[in-house]
Amino acid sequence: MISFLISLVALVVGYMVYGRVVERVFGPDDRETPALRKADGIDYIVLPGWRIFMIQFLNIAGTGPIFGAIMGMWFGPAAYLWIVLGCIFGGAVHDYISGMLSLRNDGQGLAELTGHYLGPVARKFLIVFTMMMMVLVGAFFVYCPAIILSGIWGDRMMWVFIIFAYYIATTMMPIDKVIGRVYPLFAMSMLFMVVALGLVLAIKHLELPEVWDGLGNWGAERLGLKQTIFPALFVTIACGAVSGFHATQSPMMARCMKSERQGRPIFYGAMITEGIVALVWATISSYFFFSGGWREVCSPEVVAKFEGQTALSLIQFFDAPTVVNIICSSWLGTFGSILALLGIVAAPITTGGSSFRTARLILSEAFGLKQTSMHSRLLLSLPVFAVGIALLAWQIGNPSGFGTVWQYVAWGTQVMAAITLWMCSVYLRQEGKCYWMTLLPAMFMTMVVMDFFFVSPTILGLDYWLSLLLASVFTLVAVLRFAIRPKRKA
Repeated sequence: MISFLISLVALVVGYMVYGRVVERVFGPDDRETPALRKADGIDYIVLPGWRIFMIQFLNIAGTGPIFGAIMGMWFGPAAYLWIVLGCIFGGAVHDYISGMLSLRNDGQGLAELTGHYLGPVARKFLIVFTMMMMVLVGAFFVYCPAIILSGIWGDRMMWVFIIFAYYIATTMMPIDKVIGRVYPLFAMSMLFMVVALGLVLAIKHLELPEVWDGLGNWGAERLGLKQTIFPALFVTIACGAVSGFHATQSPMMARCMKSERQGRPIFYGAMITEGIVALVWATISSYFFFSGGWREVCSPEVVAKFEGQTALSLIQFFDAPTVVNIICSSWLGTFGSILALLGIVAAPITTGGSSFRTARLILSEAFGLKQTSMHSRLLLSLPVFAVGIALLAWQIGNPSGFGTVWQYVAWGTQVMAAITLWMCSVYLRQEGKCYWMTLLPAMFMTMVVMDFFFVSPTILGLDYWLSLLLASVFTLVAVLRFAIRPKRKA
């Protein structure tokens, strides 16, 4: 528990201290924001600061800091360090500077910002890559919630149609009509769940593995985990530490802010809040898998069933959604089950809806089309919906394919994180500001994604040490390319 408490304090102090340092380096001022300058009643609308924070938090969170943290703690207490250090010095900086750059550039999306600072080739790559990621996330977050909801009431395909209809509404309607009203409610429920679980952790004062007990791969030793801690841990825990998906969502909120000075609480603060969510669930995962917690919270029948399957590892028997359900039901009772349902169902649905809306915005920027009329929004949304429906049909026919595809999505979001951090580094260097605060995370994330690309059996599957060598060479080339770029814009 000591590692958990120290980590919690570190995240709060990180926001108060390092967050202010990052803010001072960027230098927000009182210039007119896009929400005021380009108000269109659709995407550019001034919203209250607290509402923007809640939407931003839910947009970037979803189930990522829950499921990812549970699976990340399979590697052991090293997950604490990644959540805390990654969040304060990587993810929150990534979110703040990329969000503020969007705010400074008329609410531009990640692809357009990347083209502005890294060149037209990078822009074209990001348009295709982020479009692919957004549609994948949106499509694959339809069927899984539909399965869960059909187990409670109704037919599976009925829920598929209802969820997709909701996606259409969030994509087409003005941002204050659906997203602005619904998302804050779901965000509040997630925050309430995390606070309640944190209080239970504090009251129980559980005996848990600490960071100083060892930073090795506990999962390999105790759970039969075959992946190496580097780079797998840093891809598994994305939301809650560093995630490039956030840079695709922040422009939506940059178009709703009335002042640049809202940036630190909205962008940096939402990421720190997400880090706290990941921290709570990582600690619960540590208790569940390494301190025998599964025996204490599961029914005698479940314990007996598992013990009768001696060849089956814990992580195969208790996947992340199962752990969420068991813990919430056991610790929070009936109300906890409702909150778990919101976390498992509502969060991916809202994330999927935001992803489709982001895809529309990416296309509108790429083709320079205004979105003030319903006709123009429908024109760009139809191909997005068509591809989403095709992917959804494929998933319904191949339900086991979700796990395989999602590995590529998890890696893809970290690719976007690396690119975003390089973009931020170029901006800071051009402005004569301290670029090391994004350059060092950019180097680290480049090493992570390239090593994963080379070593992962789902991609190239090369030898571990050869993969490290190739990733190091690629990272060095990226650093040299950054060093020879002009220090200031021409």
